[in-house]
Amino acid sequence: METVQSIKQRFGIIGNDKVLNRTIEKSIRVAATDISVLVTGESGVGKEVIPKIIHQLSHRKHGKYIAVNCGAIPEGTIDSELFGHEKGAFTGATQTRLGYFEVANGGTIFLDEVGELPITTQVRLLRVLENGEYIKVGSSKVQKTDVRIVAATNIQMFEAIKKEKFREDLYYRLSTIEISIPALRERKHDIHLLFRKFSSDFALKYKMPTIRLNDDAIKLLQNYRWTGNIRQLRNVVEQISVLESSRDIDGINLKNYLPDMGKQFPALLKKESSKNDFGTEREILYKVLFDMKNDLNDLKKLTLELMENDKHIDVQKKNEHLIEKIYNNRDSNESKNDNEILALSESNTKTEIVEIIKHEEKYDFIEDIEEQEQETLSLHDKELELIKKSLDRHSGKRKLAADELGISERTLYRKIKQYDL
Repeated sequence: METVQSIKQRFGIIGNDKVLNRTIEKSIRVAATDISVLVTGESGVGKEVIPKIIHQLSHRKHGKYIAVNCGAIPEGTIDSELFGHEKGAFTGATQTRLGYFEVANGGTIFLDEVGELPITTQVRLLRVLENGEYIKVGSSKVQKTDVRIVAATNIQMFEAIKKEKFREDLYYRLSTIEISIPALRERKHDIHLLFRKFSSDFALKYKMPTIRLNDDAIKLLQNYRWTGNIRQLRNVVEQISVLESSRDIDGINLKNYLPDMGKQFPALLKKESSKNDFGTEREILYKVLFDMKNDLNDLKKLTLELMENDKHIDVQKKNEHLIEKIYNNRDSNESKNDNEILALSESNTKTEIVEIIKHEEKYDFIEDIEEQEQETLSLHDKELELIKKSLDRHSGKRKLAADELGISERTLYRKIKQYDL
């Protein structure tokens, strides 16, 4: 039986991560069977190597191995590609064509990006998995095939099932065995090994000395998020190999080739940023608006409760309880000198709320809100206001305004056209 180390050498797998080793062990064990396998992992982690390992270690290794990128084939032709078609089945079908399931009979088919398959094709694929039967496009004859299917996806399958973009029964047929490949950022100690391997490869390819990293660059390399995983790392190494005249790379040089992760994600998705760490005015407004909406919902519930209960309920105590509830959820370091006004009226069927003059360390925010039966908070208006303000501040220069707003100049241009500024 093949060992993990021998498989790594045979298929050019770099790394000593424990999760990666368990993934390879799982592939070795499942290879001897005909069980369907679903390989999961982010884009760029190297999912395509697992089906090759499974095929080469199986009794089908002398049969055909066909890799199909389901996301790259147009929806109108995917059935013809997979199952074949008869002459005259559709416009342009001038002759009979064999599909992948017929060509790979006795071998293995790797369905990459299987989550991109159309629903109608998923129904056909389910039938192949259940009894090995399929029908060519334009034919009524049932044909049989003996093919092992290994599929891969980088999407969250349960989310796709909830949105009815992927059949639940097909998912369970494909994922009899599920093999998950870890992201590169989860294999920190393997990142430098991969960098050195790619550096050596590109040195041979371009006939130049191998690039090397100092300690600072290695730390930066290992702490970077690598959203594109191994594919992104390989591209960075190739860029450095070609563009840098010096073969010794420090952290400053390396940083020039790593995209600024702070600009790749919206401020609301930054989990690691501190509660009061706002980089732009837009981030401040987003946070304030969401906090205010939560406050308004709490006040609305209290008003309904006051209307339903006895009129002699101590309104002042209710107000004090609500204020404590709301502001306990805010930053405990807020100034005690903040002016807070809360007006509740038992005689009205709606609540007026006025919250004025909140002095923060970095900004002043003044907002009057009147809540009726259903309150609304318009991000559209706030976005328009911010764009106008930024353009005025920079005398209409779109590039400077886009940098301040944290969006691309192209997106800003589209917004200007949209709002007819």
